[in-house]
Amino acid sequence: MRFLILIFVYIYCFLFNVTQSNAQSIQTISGRVVNSNNELMMGTASIVSVKDSTIIKHQDFLDGVFQISDINQKEVLVKLTSAEFVDRYLNVNFSGTENIDLGAIIVKENHNQLSEVVVKSQPSLLKYGANGNLDVNVNGTVLATSSSVNELLGRVPNVVVADGEISVVGKGEAIIYLNGVLINYERFAAIPVSQIQKIELISNPSSRYDAEGKAVINIITKQNMDSGVMGTVNQHATVSKFGGTLYNTLLDFNYSKGKFSFVTNYGLQLGRNRELLYTTRTRPNPDDFMKSELTTDWKRRFNNYSNFGFGLQYSFSPNNYISLAYSGNVSDLGGITVSRNSITNNSGKSFYATDVDRNDVLLNQFVNLNYNWTTAKGSTLFIGSQFSNYNQTIRDFIEENSLVEQTDSERFLKNNVGSRINIIAVQVDYSKKINENTKLEAGAKFSNATINSGTDFLISDDEINFEFDDELSSDFEYNEKIAAAYFNYIMTLNEKVNFSLGARGEKTSYNLFTNANGIQKFDKSYGNFFPNALLNFDLSEDWKGHFSYVSRITRPRYQALNPYVIYQDPFTTIEGNPNLLPEKTHAFEIGMMYKKFDFKVGYTYKIDPISAAALRGDTPNSYILRALNLEKGHTFFTSLSRSFNFKWWNSVNTASITWQKSVDNYYAFAFSPVEPQIYLYTNNTFTIPKLFKLQFLAWYLSDRSYGLGSENGRSTITLGIERNFFKDALKVNFTANDIFHKFMVSGDYNVGQTQIYYHRNYSTDYFKLIATYNFGDSKKVTYKKTEIEQSENNRVR
Repeated sequence: MRFLILIFVYIYCFLFNVTQSNAQSIQTISGRVVNSNNELMMGTASIVSVKDSTIIKHQDFLDGVFQISDINQKEVLVKLTSAEFVDRYLNVNFSGTENIDLGAIIVKENHNQLSEVVVKSQPSLLKYGANGNLDVNVNGTVLATSSSVNELLGRVPNVVVADGEISVVGKGEAIIYLNGVLINYERFAAIPVSQIQKIELISNPSSRYDAEGKAVINIITKQNMDSGVMGTVNQHATVSKFGGTLYNTLLDFNYSKGKFSFVTNYGLQLGRNRELLYTTRTRPNPDDFMKSELTTDWKRRFNNYSNFGFGLQYSFSPNNYISLAYSGNVSDLGGITVSRNSITNNSGKSFYATDVDRNDVLLNQFVNLNYNWTTAKGSTLFIGSQFSNYNQTIRDFIEENSLVEQTDSERFLKNNVGSRINIIAVQVDYSKKINENTKLEAGAKFSNATINSGTDFLISDDEINFEFDDELSSDFEYNEKIAAAYFNYIMTLNEKVNFSLGARGEKTSYNLFTNANGIQKFDKSYGNFFPNALLNFDLSEDWKGHFSYVSRITRPRYQALNPYVIYQDPFTTIEGNPNLLPEKTHAFEIGMMYKKFDFKVGYTYKIDPISAAALRGDTPNSYILRALNLEKGHTFFTSLSRSFNFKWWNSVNTASITWQKSVDNYYAFAFSPVEPQIYLYTNNTFTIPKLFKLQFLAWYLSDRSYGLGSENGRSTITLGIERNFFKDALKVNFTANDIFHKFMVSGDYNVGQTQIYYHRNYSTDYFKLIATYNFGDSKKVTYKKTEIEQSENNRVR
């Protein structure tokens, strides 16, 4: 803590002793690209580093005009490329003016496109930002061979994907944005990897981003498509010794003509995968002794696991357009869940076998209508609306067999669940460029969520006469309204210092009804205020730093509030907790960059952190898996990253240490010493010209203890090879993922005088063959499909 205070004092002195001076670097470069007949051309303008030829920034232009800001370089190359003209290079040096207008740039038209020379180089995988953000390039890298966005994020540095949660090392759970707009998990899962350009990892989100989540992962799709017809077909075949075989077929198709654009995509997954959980629950006290050894094996069968969508856009001008989008996904999940529970207590031994024949169908649909306008001076206006609909039907048949005191018994259950969620949301965002050094962002949103679900459990001893079970059955209703507004003030003091200050206010009101465990009603209204601040400073051309403070909130997912029963065996159920409180977070971070080295240190304080545990039920041997609030949490972390980019070798390397302590005095957890966790990551791509690409990726998470429990380490190693055929129209990739099958989630904790150990395996050990075919022949135009989705969608799971 003393170290943090010294850093704060240093930043304060640096900020208030810096004097105003003339700019010493290029900030903005603009120009107008024309041919010899003074006709405006379309293409891409790139700012290229003179030192290592890496691309610093780029911008596509449709009407011949480009303007690229925040360059902060003394000398750069401006590269102009297009299918319409021959590449043009211009060397630009700082000469006392920070905003350089190149005027009319005459280019030579390319009349022989079929015989053009294409110069290829290995694209840089990532770029570190002085503000602590990280840009990960996907297009053109081996990351683009991932079958899903979930798999893709698991290969991104500093991102950990496990148990349905996407976390950033040192920060915690992240929320997902698509092209700057918040989306839910189902929409996120439906994004075709072939359409992703890059991923932005925003570890210090401003008030412009929703207050939900500790970090933001912004997925940027390819904003440039060709006029006419263009598409991609992907076929994946995945074979896992542990999980089985999966087949993924992915198709995305684009068409554009004039001011009208159309995009569509469809993905279908068939096959099987598997998840295996081994759990022990032990009460060592001789007077209350009990030991349960439970194995649960989810053998999933994907009858129809598909996602689909289409978008229409009409452009009044390149910077003024309206769009309509529809997307959805269907999950028809079958297979069986096999549960085996052996219980030993003072009365003797008993054994329970439960087989669940799964019949779960989920249909999610989303409709977006949006308007976007950008002025010539750089101000923007976005107005968006969305309707989301979630429908779930469960018709599981459960067969139980037990052996208690040498007596066999059998019974049958039917678990029938119907659930519907409707969410309506509207959002307005406005960004005003006051002058070259000042920018103001403001916006507001309103959302209304309605959830209705009913669970009916039927029990029979003969598989013929079923009776309704009141204890396991329940109804649930939930209504929630959230109104939010934010502002963010961004200012550049001089060439060395810039900062942003912002705040977000949210007003939440909800009412909840359930008849589980008796009739329960909740009605509450509360407000929250979330300030944030970010300071960037350049000590020299090589040394850059930042300091940030952000405050966030994590509201419980809707299903975590719903106390309906997910049945595993007679003594194990998963139930929601209608008493859950939102989790509040205050995070501080200091970072320094030296050339290509990136160093960070941070601290996060959590109030009412949301966790989960197995708590004792109403009977001696029963346990309920339930989400709950702990008292508070502390997290310290530090990380160091370094990347290398050569013509034939691209390497990204990260190391971090995280120290986390959770505190609670309500649920009778047993406290344990805190041990830090080490995270190591390396991603290497080797390009053999005219032959293939090789990839080696590995990461490692060590053991850790967080005060209320401990987790065991896990790791993964992935190897891949890729080659293009038929002038890059066909791409074939073969990947061996998690080749030693070391990715697993295991650990232990003590709560309520019960020692609990868990060990979960996934279908991460697989061999995958991917074939990707690109088709289409057209000229480049810009499609800027934008969607609006809110944090309420992200809480559906």
